[in-house]
Amino acid sequence: MSHAPRIELHPVNQRVQVHVDGKLLADSTQALELRETGYPPRHYFPREDVRMDLLTLSETTTHCPFKGNTVYFSLGDNKDIAWSYEQPIEEMEAIAGRVAFGGEVNE
Repeated sequence: MSHAPRIELHPVNQRVQVHVDGKLLADSTQALELRETGYPPRHYFPREDVRMDLLTLSETTTHCPFKGNTVYFSLGDNKDIAWSYEQPIEEMEAIAGRVAFGGEVNE
């Protein structure tokens, strides 16, 4: 019996935007949708489509056994609203350096 993979990546064939506090933080037609068992789907944006100049690197780091080590970004008082896997595990190389945003932001 085969099990569905825990994580699936799908190209998003439409424009995806992220707004936080009225600011456009991400605007891309090259996003990847990551679907992980037990979590809502997340869009991972190429860094060049994200306003990295508005984000500051947070001190928060976490580790996911299925994706790797995570770094977080904040926007002013909005702590850790975005994250990235700089060097994900081998199976997740497609999301390396891409940026995802938390569920409280508007896509």
